Amino acid sequence: MERGFRIVTKFEDHNIQLPKRKTNLSAGYDIEAAETVIIAPQTMGKVPTGLKAYMQPDEMLLVFARSSLFQTKSCIFVNGVAVIDADYYDNPSNEGHIILTLYNMSSTNITIQAGERFAQGVFQKYLKTDDDIPSLDMRNGGYGSTGQ
Repeated sequence: MERGFRIVTKFEDHNIQLPKRKTNLSAGYDIEAAETVIIAPQTMGKVPTGLKAYMQPDEMLLVFARSSLFQTKSCIFVNGVAVIDADYYDNPSNEGHIILTLYNMSSTNITIQAGERFAQGVFQKYLKTDDDIPSLDMRNGGYGSTGQ
């Protein structure tokens, strides 16, 4: 197992589709919403994907909004890009469930439908500095848990 996606236990019966690249030259794996989420105007909403990602220790998954998300829904990712670390997979807090936070910039409710492709994930290697010494050996929690 080098890298890929799995469905988290909570969503095994939700007909979740594992992300796929649409063409031979696509960098991103299209990610769908696991549940329908309605986001009120000028507010944030968390969209579950029902997915977790496994990868090599020197890799990360970068998750971006699909280019059509703003044009069709007037919403953006709150943090621009989600960074999923290798040790997020199967963490004890939430099994590594990838949940993405969107901000509705419009003046009306927007709906992200279950099964709607709204994000794309790109696996990437990363480099470390010469004096790199992590403060934690292992992740103890889930969403936003490093530094706590």
